[in-house]
Amino acid sequence: MTEDLDVRRKRAAYRAAHRGTKEMDALLGRYAAAHLQTMAERDLDRLEKLIQIADPTLEAWILGKSPVDQNDFELLIRDIRSFHGLEQTGRENTGSRTESDSERS
Repeated sequence: MTEDLDVRRKRAAYRAAHRGTKEMDALLGRYAAAHLQTMAERDLDRLEKLIQIADPTLEAWILGKSPVDQNDFELLIRDIRSFHGLEQTGRENTGSRTESDSERS
């Protein structure tokens, strides 16, 4: 089982780092390189599913351009964002107005 897990980790690392765009190669590849060796099998399952999603969708989720529309990936996307210092401010993609926004209107 350990050997199988090692093979899966290597495959996931390769797929995360060879996406098709340099931006996604960096965003997913660096995250995978830093986390895969200690990632639990359940988390590896989730990452393997995530890397099957098309780059434009993943990029929008990671960069906060659109909300994560699949709850299975919400925590993983949040972790990737945090790893890269791309913390959401809480105002992105919520459509809600803050008190200071209301004062400006």
